[in-house]
Amino acid sequence: MTFVSSTKDAENLTLTLVTEFAADRERVWQVWEDPRQLERWWGPPTWPATFATHDFTPGGRSHYFMTGPEGERAHGWWRFVAIEAPSRLEIEDGFANEDGSPTDPEDSATFLVTLEDTGAGTRMTTLSRFRSLEQLERMLAMGMEEGMKQASGQIDAILAETREDAPR
Repeated sequence: MTFVSSTKDAENLTLTLVTEFAADRERVWQVWEDPRQLERWWGPPTWPATFATHDFTPGGRSHYFMTGPEGERAHGWWRFVAIEAPSRLEIEDGFANEDGSPTDPEDSATFLVTLEDTGAGTRMTTLSRFRSLEQLERMLAMGMEEGMKQASGQIDAILAETREDAPR
């Protein structure tokens, strides 16, 4: 992975992370579509994710949890707002209870993932949009920016595998 940029925009309540991969868009798309691949990179290395559900369809939902170094769990939920394979994915995201239900439906954010051909591979842009400056600042204080960088850094190893080599 080549890290290109990370931009915080308090005025527009956004955090944008841009990375590039030496793989075509269809292959990069698979790390979002396949929950077994997704859980190998979603979350920083010290907080690996497990996807209990992953209904990758417009309007579908996912429930996941990340497990910390001491065994603690942080649950999250996604609702797929839009899916345009293999180039665009829009997700509503929030914290969840153990059963996958939102802890506070009003405390959600959205993120838009776009995949673009670069000629040498794929550029992935993840634009996270927050409801308030307080929410953006809280997520940054929790380490979201660094966590996203670390998580994205795990994708290369997955992309290097052929489908036959991939763990099941």
